[in-house]
Order: sequence, then C-alpha cells, then structure tokens
Amino acid sequence: MNKLLQMENIERHYETPAGVVKALDGVSFEISEGERVILLGPSGSGKTTLLNCLSALDSPTGGDYTFLDNEVPRNHSEKMTSFRRENIGYVFQFFNLLQDLSVVENILLIQELAGKKDPFRAKELLKLVGLEAEIDRFPGEISGGQQQRVAIARSIAKRPTLLLGDELTGNLDTETSNKVMEVLVSACQQENITAVFVTHDEGLVKYATRVIRIDSGKIISDEKIDNSDEEA
Repeated sequence: MNKLLQMENIERHYETPAGVVKALDGVSFEISEGERVILLGPSGSGKTTLLNCLSALDSPTGGDYTFLDNEVPRNHSEKMTSFRRENIGYVFQFFNLLQDLSVVENILLIQELAGKKDPFRAKELLKLVGLEAEIDRFPGEISGGQQQRVAIARSIAKRPTLLLGDELTGNLDTETSNKVMEVLVSACQQENITAVFVTHDEGLVKYATRVIRIDSGKIISDEKIDNSDEEA
C-alpha cells in the first residue's frame, strides 16, 4: 500500500494560567492508503486533538505533517480550508443533518458545495448505505442509526481521500453501532477511502485494520488487526 500521510514528532501545546498543557506530546506515525485506523483512548488522552490536526481544523505547535508527500498547511485558515475541502470527509457524533432538507437533498448540498453535484451518485450512495427507500424522507422521520448512515453517505459524497470520524457511534446503542460500522466499512472498501476514527469503545476494534492507542498525548501502542475473517 502507498503511504497517504505521515506525522513526525507532532506536538500540540496550550498555554493556560496553570501552565502548559501538552495535548499532543511527540506523536509519530504513518497511514497507508486503504487502512481503517481507530484512535483509542480515554477522555482527555489527546485523540480528538490529533484528529483535528489530521483534518487541519487545528495546527500543531511542533513537528511535521505531510499528506501525499505535500506539507499540510497550518496557521493559515484559507489554505487549511482548501486542504479540508479537497481531501477530508468528516462524520460527527451528532449527525449534523439539515432538518429542513430531505435525505437526498442533504447529500446533494454537500456535492454542490464541493462542485461535484451528481444526483445519480447521491442515490447510489444512499443505496450503498441501505437507505434507498428513505430517499425523500426528512431526518426527523428516520431513526438515529439511519441518520448516521445518511451522514456517512454525505461524508463520502465528495469522494474524500481521508474520512475522519469522532465518536461517530457515541449516541447509538450497541446493535445500531455495529450496523453503522458495518455500513461504514463496506462504503470505505467500495469507495477506496482511507479512514481514521476516534473512539473509547473497545467493541469497535473489530472494524479496524489497525489500532493506535493514545494516552496523555502520547502513542502507547500501534498494532495491526487481522480482520480477514470478517472481510472474507
């Protein structure tokens, strides 16, 4: 697999009245194309800060971050926004769907903002996540799990290179979480999307190809996951 991104000795420090907080303290790793990586750690471990640096929502205070061998912009809002628009898809814990738009209109809007409006693809994405029958319904008319599947379809509508998720099953029960993750894995495989997800839920490890554990701003383990049985 080809290398997609590399972080080398990444730091994210915050000045507070009580002193310097080291949210990230010398984090280094590579991610290859096609991987599904889970960032696992307790609350306050730095995993969401790392996700924000990966997406260029936040700028590291030290270290090097390259994406497809190009340096990722930092401390420049317009360049950071362009990087996200061209490369990043995001699935949030709270579905963030527009309630006054139908399911398919939520996807068409994202396509339009990315300059890639394609009604046929929007419908195909809803079919991919198992919601072709809900195409004209509004978010308030479908379940939480279905809304999160719409959010997944929306996030991949613009064909992102990297899909990020922050506690994306945090509001769902275990059975619904598993269904959502199965849909997500299938979508990433079919769309050839690399994914990184933040969670504190050990039960989601089975959906990853790799798990990076974080605590106190440092990587404490980085292991490949053999899920060939699930994918067979």
